Amino acid sequence: MKLGIMQPYFFPYLGHFALIAATDAWVVFDITQYTPKSWMSRNRVLHPSGGANYISVALSNSSIHIKTHEAKVLDLAQSRQSTLGKLSHYRKHAPYFAQVQALIEAAMADAGDDSLVSLNVRGLKAVCDYLELPFNYTVASQHAFTFPEQMGPGDWAPHISAQMGAGMYINPVGGRDIFNPRSFEERGVELRFLEFSPMTYPTRGFTFEPHLSIIDVLMWNDPEAVRDALRDNSRLVA
Repeated sequence: MKLGIMQPYFFPYLGHFALIAATDAWVVFDITQYTPKSWMSRNRVLHPSGGANYISVALSNSSIHIKTHEAKVLDLAQSRQSTLGKLSHYRKHAPYFAQVQALIEAAMADAGDDSLVSLNVRGLKAVCDYLELPFNYTVASQHAFTFPEQMGPGDWAPHISAQMGAGMYINPVGGRDIFNPRSFEERGVELRFLEFSPMTYPTRGFTFEPHLSIIDVLMWNDPEAVRDALRDNSRLVA
């Protein structure tokens, strides 16, 4: 089994879904200190005048003194309205605007749960369903993982991989330096990294901006083209 472990991001960039596509199982990593003003509560979409525009979710308890799974959304309806409002410029220009609007409305619908993690997982699942990507996930805070008392940034993945029974752990290549390969070898887990090349695409009268939220990618591209990019722009390295 190939395993991926990532924090629950708010409609993350395409490379996040390339990692999901490269794995068989996924752990939503929500058991460490919450980081305010991170990709967990905000992301970026195209700004009509050029560059990027932030979309975000306001929290009622944003603080470094809470765990990620304790983060609570302040006003989901307002966050949904704000997100859709910042996409409204593209209604008559982006060929898949209607599909993305429906996806956001479904993911950000009131589910009777103010958990940021739950919201972000719904977003991940909605995108994966739209792209027809398997998304076999476990939420760390809801799983009976056990850990030593002292844990460094690179220690969580080998422990979780072993307890999940993974044969391979895959991480974005940008995080390579935090891991000790021996920690994985000792547990019988193969360590690999995913290199993902950015996808470029026409934005019909607007200036393309790379590395934006998956929302932006999906507005301008059909699902098959996105799936092709997930496959063709990805490479596993040791």
